[in-house]
Amino acid sequence: MDFSIIFESLHYYIDGLFLTIQLTGISLLIGLLFAIPLAVLSASRNFFITAPIRFFVYIFRGTPLLVQMYIIYYGLGQFDFLKQTFLWNFFEEAYFCALFAFTLNTCAYTIEIIRGAIESTPFGEVEAAKSVGMSRFLSLRRIILPSSLRRAFPAYGNEVIFMLHGSALASVITLVDITGAARIVNARYYAPYEAYLTAGIFYLSITLSIVWLFKKVEKRIYAHLARS
Repeated sequence: MDFSIIFESLHYYIDGLFLTIQLTGISLLIGLLFAIPLAVLSASRNFFITAPIRFFVYIFRGTPLLVQMYIIYYGLGQFDFLKQTFLWNFFEEAYFCALFAFTLNTCAYTIEIIRGAIESTPFGEVEAAKSVGMSRFLSLRRIILPSSLRRAFPAYGNEVIFMLHGSALASVITLVDITGAARIVNARYYAPYEAYLTAGIFYLSITLSIVWLFKKVEKRIYAHLARS
């Protein structure tokens, strides 16, 4: 193993690290902001409300992220009407296409995580809210949603890690993230072991940081369940 290759190429990985964190962080944030209200609507009993949301979730959970990214990056360019709009200024950029695909994908998974948590809300909590005269919206805001988000938190931690690992696909559409940096190093030095082992160490370090952070937050939000 040639450590000189790793040290000489470290700047590629550092640049890729920032891009990976940026793509993952922004897509998770936007996806979560859309997923919360959509999950609430998805838990409704109105078919006309839930059907479009379930269809969206089914499509993006039922197809690989790589296929979704190829469709967005390579497929949308065939529609001339799109090229005539301001949207093409975004979709012609690989960065936006990757961010768009990641956001839609994580939004679909997060909707299901939160919807499941909402539907598993103990019946007693809902009845207690009704007994004190809370409206449906007020009980949702003060009781159901906070309780559901706490229960969904551990599963959402897994989604964050999956999204981090999925972001490695950004390299297939010319973006130089951590995996893209490894490809450059391998192409330049013909050293796949050094190139991809270094990338793996970077991903592992980020994953361990995420796990540590989620454990800290879990300990705080579940403090009321801890034994005194």
